[in-house]
Amino acid sequence: MSATKSVEQKTAGLGWNIKQWAAAYRQGSEPVELLPLLREQIAALEADAGSSVWIQLGTEQQLLAQIENLQAKRANGDSLPLYGVPFAVKDNIDVAGFSTTAACPEFAYQPTEDATAVHLLKQAGAIVIGKTNLDQFATGLVGTRSPYGAVKNSFNSDYISGGSSSGSAVAVAKGYVAFALGTDTAGSGRVPAGFNHIVGLKASVGAISTTGVVPACRSLDCVSIFALNSLDAERVFEVAGRFDRTDAYSRSRTMIRNTRIQRLAIPTEAPWFGDDTQAAAYEQACEHAEALGYELVKTDFSPLFELANLLYQGPWVAERYAAVGEFLAQDLPGINPVVKSIVAGGINGTAVDAFKAEYRRKDLVRKIDALFTDIDALFVPTTPRFPTMTEVNAEPVLVNSQLGTYTNFVNLADLCAIALPAKLRSDGLPFGITLIAPAWHEIALGQFAAHWQAFMTLPEAPVLLGNKSDESIVVAVVGAHLTGMPLNHQLTSRYATLLEQTLTANKYQLYALANTVPPKPGLVRVSDSALAQDSTLGNQLIVELWRIDLAGFGSFVAEIPQPLGIGTLELADGRLVKGFICEPEAVASATHISEFGGWRAYIKHLNSTK
Repeated sequence: MSATKSVEQKTAGLGWNIKQWAAAYRQGSEPVELLPLLREQIAALEADAGSSVWIQLGTEQQLLAQIENLQAKRANGDSLPLYGVPFAVKDNIDVAGFSTTAACPEFAYQPTEDATAVHLLKQAGAIVIGKTNLDQFATGLVGTRSPYGAVKNSFNSDYISGGSSSGSAVAVAKGYVAFALGTDTAGSGRVPAGFNHIVGLKASVGAISTTGVVPACRSLDCVSIFALNSLDAERVFEVAGRFDRTDAYSRSRTMIRNTRIQRLAIPTEAPWFGDDTQAAAYEQACEHAEALGYELVKTDFSPLFELANLLYQGPWVAERYAAVGEFLAQDLPGINPVVKSIVAGGINGTAVDAFKAEYRRKDLVRKIDALFTDIDALFVPTTPRFPTMTEVNAEPVLVNSQLGTYTNFVNLADLCAIALPAKLRSDGLPFGITLIAPAWHEIALGQFAAHWQAFMTLPEAPVLLGNKSDESIVVAVVGAHLTGMPLNHQLTSRYATLLEQTLTANKYQLYALANTVPPKPGLVRVSDSALAQDSTLGNQLIVELWRIDLAGFGSFVAEIPQPLGIGTLELADGRLVKGFICEPEAVASATHISEFGGWRAYIKHLNSTK
């Protein structure tokens, strides 16, 4: 659905991703027109659904005040990469002009400043639509521990939405906002992403400032990002991921580049707690990963599971008590009894217990670090089960603990992670996988996410109106559009994403075309009859695969000059993708260069002979 059509139907903004918001503004719409209308639509839909997504949906006055500041920034010539894009903020993160409740009415206070992450996003042009519901004091992975009501799952209200960032995840899944901020200490930015079929990025500890965030475990807390697609999550991270001297746990970004994820660790023995449907969905996801060319390595996850158990059995519960324990001890009406009982346990430990737990953590982290000498990332189900509301109400602590199987250890081990949608379960519920890598490998996670999403056709979530997915096409480029080549900007300017370098099937020839500026090659497929007579005519040639959205693809193709065009290429592993082809007539005046194996090697050869 185009942005223009949505506006005409008075459904402005529902289901739009960042690119669609940008398109609407390029076509002449203004934030002062679209955002109040979006707010009205959300309010009406939430009133009908009764899903408790919001603790505070922004008033029209709150929106207009932000829009006025935005227009002043634009008039000043500020860079605004997120101009007018609406987002939601978990209500344990400060937003000036909104109260911060942490899902406890008696705790509420009025911050005078935005949290650092919110400030950076506003500076980039984004607009806060409202504050979202959560498991109280960010204690829980279920989405049910709030006096403001349990947040309903966006697919099936009989099942939990996941927590603690439940409202933020559902706000994105329902298409209310393009992205949302959550927090993640033990999985709160990944579990609800998995249960609502969206992307959840938990960057390295300290990558996004937690100044202005109500602490849970301050030494482990992360601000997380929910988005409709991985590219949007990356864009938000680029804005929000900045060093902050006001946060003692903030770290300067030391992003690991030029690392490609290929070998994936999967658990030798995976606990499913009786959820056979979840197990089958993971098996299907593993098959899909192998089909995409990834190597799966069965690995002993014992150190990871033991570390996960330490989170609620060691001194990190005491850290929660240090944050809010004295407040919870007041036993006020709005305090959730499960949250209170969990945090109260933090007062029982001793300093000796804390040191013993820290020693054990360091021993386990050393073992976990060793795993990454042989593998590039962990490929795990986001959760081992998908419980119903009834199951959580019956065993709130036990079920919550089970949900943290693949999430609790991540911050303790200083890892980063991204939760991604996979194919739906056989019962129609969402299923998600999570990729986990060492700290500062966010770029590699993004590349994997782009590859995963580009080659997986996912059914749409039952969001409102609009298209939740960032529909895209994979294009193989062979010459002047390769990374670092003169025409690569035609891809990057359209926000295309490099997926991988690979080879064509052994059925092609490459030519250097005559009289082209900049120099361009022509890729020609050898006919099956010719190959049958002489198989040496075919060659495997190097290509890059790029993901580009449908709108960008159309304008990209319009720039391709004769004798080049876009057709279907066969890759060495049998995949069929769109890619550059050349009219056979053009090779009469061209130079045959297949022997070089690719355009980059040929250009290097030319330069060396000058």
